[in-house]
Amino acid sequence: MNFFIVYQTYLMCAQLKKHIDATLGSGNLREAVRLPPGEDLNEWVAINAVDFFNQVNILYGTLTEFCTPSTCPTMTAGTRYEYRWADGVSIKKPIEVSAPKYVEYLMEWIETQLDNESIFPQKLGVPFPPNFQDVVKTIFKRLFRVYAHIYHSHFQMIMSLKEEAHLNTCFKHYVLFTWVSHL
Repeated sequence: MNFFIVYQTYLMCAQLKKHIDATLGSGNLREAVRLPPGEDLNEWVAINAVDFFNQVNILYGTLTEFCTPSTCPTMTAGTRYEYRWADGVSIKKPIEVSAPKYVEYLMEWIETQLDNESIFPQKLGVPFPPNFQDVVKTIFKRLFRVYAHIYHSHFQMIMSLKEEAHLNTCFKHYVLFTWVSHL
C-alpha cells in the first residue's frame, strides 16, 4: 500500500472529522450536518456513519446491565414495533431475538460493512460503489431502531444516569443528518 495515498486519506478524513467536531462544539447542529463546501457527499456520509455508529454503540453500552435477555426478550419500541434480525447472508429470514442480541448482531453487521473496502473505500481516489447509499440507508435505519428501543424501554434509566441531554443531542444530530442527507 502506498504510504502517500494512505496519509492523504488520513488527512482528508481528519479534516472532515475536525469540521464535525468544530461545528458540533458550536451548538449549531444544523451547521454540523451540512456538507462542507467542496467535499464529496459520499465521503461526508461515510465519516458521519462511522461517528453515528460509535455514538449509538457508546450510548447503548451504558445500558447493557439493564437491557438483558430477561428484561428485553424482544427488540421492540412499544407494542407496535418489533424488530427482527436478518443480515441477508447467514440469517436470511428475519428471526426474533432479544434486544441485546439484536444490538450485538447489528453492531457486528455494521462493523463488517464499515470494514469492507468495497463499500467504504479507504484509499483516496477509489470510488464508492453504486449501492453505497443503499447500504448507508440500511445502517441508519437500523441505528434508528436502537434509538427507538432506548427511548421506549430505557429512558427512565437514561434519566437516572443523567444521560438524557447527551442522548437527546445525539439523536437530534442523527435525525438532522439523515434528513439533510436524504437517508
